Amino acid sequence: MIRPLLAIAYIVFGSSDIGADNQAILRYTPNDAFGMGEKLEYSVGYKFIKAGKATFYIGKDPVLVNGRPCFDIRFDVVSLSSLDFLYRVRDRYRTLVDIDGIFPWKFEQTIREGGYKKDYKATFDQVGHKAYTTEGAFDVPPFTHDIVSALYLVRAVDIRTFKNGEVVNLKNFFDRESHDLVVRVLGRQQVEVDAGTFHCIVVEPVIKSGSLFTFEGRLLLWLSDDDRRIPVKVSTKIPIGNIDAELTAYQGLRGPLTSKIK
Repeated sequence: MIRPLLAIAYIVFGSSDIGADNQAILRYTPNDAFGMGEKLEYSVGYKFIKAGKATFYIGKDPVLVNGRPCFDIRFDVVSLSSLDFLYRVRDRYRTLVDIDGIFPWKFEQTIREGGYKKDYKATFDQVGHKAYTTEGAFDVPPFTHDIVSALYLVRAVDIRTFKNGEVVNLKNFFDRESHDLVVRVLGRQQVEVDAGTFHCIVVEPVIKSGSLFTFEGRLLLWLSDDDRRIPVKVSTKIPIGNIDAELTAYQGLRGPLTSKIK
């Protein structure tokens, strides 16, 4: 149920200094959208049924990887205890994202959904263009992203200046392969959630070779139409309906949410 919400898989552990020469080839990406200590909380549900909770959290202190300070970003999804007898979910993700370049170095994934279990770790070598995972070593393009770090990069980009149909192009490593990930701006909408009513920019991430998901679903995100560009709503469209995550609370933002109407 939850796994399609953010089809995540990639990065983690390994930390030797990359050296001054290689530091120079790493990109710099301006970011005024998010910072240390940001916490975003969501209600996850199907139609009118609340099924669980999700949380994005950036640690209050940077973590050094390869001699570079990184955002320590966590994403947790938990089913309601009252529904655990139907389908228990305890999913945890961690990605370490370079503060200066907004690209990932490491990732770990712990999936516990019903009787299904999966533990996954990987390390991105952003200099040698390799992904070292629990499933093997793979060649990757420069500045390859996982889905979580891709979301934060899109937040860093000022898509408020984009017209409908314009895209952010990224490289995405998933299921042992690299893909072109296109995040397309669809338009603007006003969205009402528990956390308030917001002016939002609607975007859709799509793998060029097809759907982001193997079951040919569709993922839409509503980002606040302001400097923060926080995800206000995430909707996974599947054949039988929508699985939605809606913002319920937030704290530790880098600045005001000027998109909030009430």
